[in-house]
Amino acid sequence: MQPETTLTAARLRAPRAAAIAGILFTVLLMTSLWLIRLAVPADPLEAGAWLKTRSDTVSLGLNLMPFAGIAFLWFIGVLRDRLGEQEDRFFATVFLGSGLLFLAMLFVSAAMVGGLIITYKADPGRLIGSATFTSARAIVFEIMNIYAIKMAGVFMIATSTLALRTGFLARWIAWLGYAVALLLLFSSRQIEGILLVFPLWVLLISLYILIDNLRRPSPVSATTSEKEHHE
Repeated sequence: MQPETTLTAARLRAPRAAAIAGILFTVLLMTSLWLIRLAVPADPLEAGAWLKTRSDTVSLGLNLMPFAGIAFLWFIGVLRDRLGEQEDRFFATVFLGSGLLFLAMLFVSAAMVGGLIITYKADPGRLIGSATFTSARAIVFEIMNIYAIKMAGVFMIATSTLALRTGFLARWIAWLGYAVALLLLFSSRQIEGILLVFPLWVLLISLYILIDNLRRPSPVSATTSEKEHHE
């Protein structure tokens, strides 16, 4: 196979890889957040009774977080590949930076909760109801419900802008992204489950890319057919 054909085939697989990565990210993150929410009360000032009975459920949810992060990184990388030379440097920087900051905050929050579980198992009596637990719990709540959500909104705005400028997504998805991003940017920390809007939007993009990729004819097949026609 010629090197040029190999590169064409690789680029053909890239959109499908983005779709699969986005779907995996959505499933893993939503499952992780659901498991954690199932065990941990929404009140950031609760005393930590869940550590006694539901810490294993939370640990399972936390163990899914790194895999969700890997899938999201793959999703970002393949989307940039789909943009190719049309990528706008300014919005691409905001797109990449906000995505990485979102992941960093997600991982920091997960690490803090994991640290609470380890500390509780080492010395159960001293952690529950302590100032250390209250502070850590409040910090996780603030990171996830203020800063991570805002970075998700910025990521959606950058992605939607790139979609409008390059046409790599349908315009209605881009406008929907703007609307949802504004909801995330100006939402209150008290709106429970608002973060779930972000992976659902990623899922919508992934399904669009997958369907769009399946509808388009393969460039390799088209080239082969053209050669056979000339022969």
